[in-house]
Amino acid sequence: MAENNRTDLFERTPIPRAVMTLAIPTILSSLVMVLYHLADTYFVGMLDDPIQNAALTLSGPVLLAFNAVNNLFGVGSSSMMSRALGSKDYDTVYRSSAFGFYGSLICGIAFSLGYTLFRLPLLSMIGTDATTLAATGDYLFWTVTFGAAPAILNVVLAYLVRSEGSSLHASIGTMSGCFLNILLDPVFILPWGLNLGAAGAGLATFLSNCVACLYFFVLLFVRRGKTFVCVKPSMFGFRRGIVMGIFGVGIPASIQNLLNVTSRTVMNNFTSSYGSDAVAAMGIATTICTVPVQIFFGLSQGVMPLVSYNYASGNAKRMKASLGFTAKIAGIFMFLTTVGLWAGSKELTLLFIQNQAVVDYGSAFLRALCLSQPFLCMDFIAVGVFQACGMGGKSLVFAILRKIVLEIPALILLDRLFQVYGLAYCQLVSEVILAVAAVVMLLHLFKDLEKRESRLAGAQKP
Repeated sequence: MAENNRTDLFERTPIPRAVMTLAIPTILSSLVMVLYHLADTYFVGMLDDPIQNAALTLSGPVLLAFNAVNNLFGVGSSSMMSRALGSKDYDTVYRSSAFGFYGSLICGIAFSLGYTLFRLPLLSMIGTDATTLAATGDYLFWTVTFGAAPAILNVVLAYLVRSEGSSLHASIGTMSGCFLNILLDPVFILPWGLNLGAAGAGLATFLSNCVACLYFFVLLFVRRGKTFVCVKPSMFGFRRGIVMGIFGVGIPASIQNLLNVTSRTVMNNFTSSYGSDAVAAMGIATTICTVPVQIFFGLSQGVMPLVSYNYASGNAKRMKASLGFTAKIAGIFMFLTTVGLWAGSKELTLLFIQNQAVVDYGSAFLRALCLSQPFLCMDFIAVGVFQACGMGGKSLVFAILRKIVLEIPALILLDRLFQVYGLAYCQLVSEVILAVAAVVMLLHLFKDLEKRESRLAGAQKP
């Protein structure tokens, strides 16, 4: 029954309905995740203490590093699973999911141990100083020392469940933890509750991720025999074809996020030279911009199982139609949100903190950051397609272009030319160039797929 339902969704359901069936739950999940990040920033901002807000911002690179593991095993395994479903290789589907699950669990535990052993040099590397060290360390104690494994498993399990078309269950699992986090934040952060500040935000995040993992474990137990997601230890192994297929997509995706960590660390170090007000403001502006970005990310990630399946099954026409429909929706949405963020930059910043210096910095940063978003959507679509089709090398090229070739050099140059305000425009410079490259590479991919289809059709003629 599970096989028939998945086949119908991937092969025969009309494109708009198929895209929305897969994407809407993922978008809702992304929205809730944004709310949970906003809740951390909002409730910590209610303390009116830039140091506590700066602690969340400075912790960003460490938490972004989780995404390296998430992408290695989540993106890699889910892409492999969807492609194996398209080619009807169900043993590979089961073994790919088991490899993703146990690989992420082992890496999560190793992440916690590594951070705990090298805590002080890591905190110094991400840009903390004497004023922000304690608050940042307290936040990371809960989110990394205790929280790395559940945070990583939560995301990877959602990827695995989504890969077989179960976007709704993947989203419910993620959202359950996010809603709990939002409820716990004021209790743990504010003076009328436990008054833990940034540490309270970290504790709430740790507990919510544990609850999300529990949901997925219960789901897999209830649906045993009806799901392609397998966590049996006997299915975990190192078969060359499966490992290479997962790592071929997962390693470039992981490197992409490590480059994001590098870029964010460089940004934090540049911003921290202007004081904790600037650091807090950059964190608030970045958090606000994540709202439309995460909505679009949910749309693009939701549609990728459909892309993977139809690429593997040779249905290039359906694959292209899915991407075209997704791109139209994304382009309109990102343009409208950019206009809204630019017009309301000061009012949006004031929602998070009343400190006038932080508001001045934050509104200027927000206007700069939001300009890159219409171009960002083409980059996201291109990277998602390459990951879905098993073309990890192409997605890695994009990551290197964005962070190493374009964004970091632009960061250094613009900071010298325009001091603190130039920092926020580096993303715009890189995304404009990458948007052009994305269109060119996608057109080339579609042309290759059409040639492959023509050859197959010619070979089948008598």
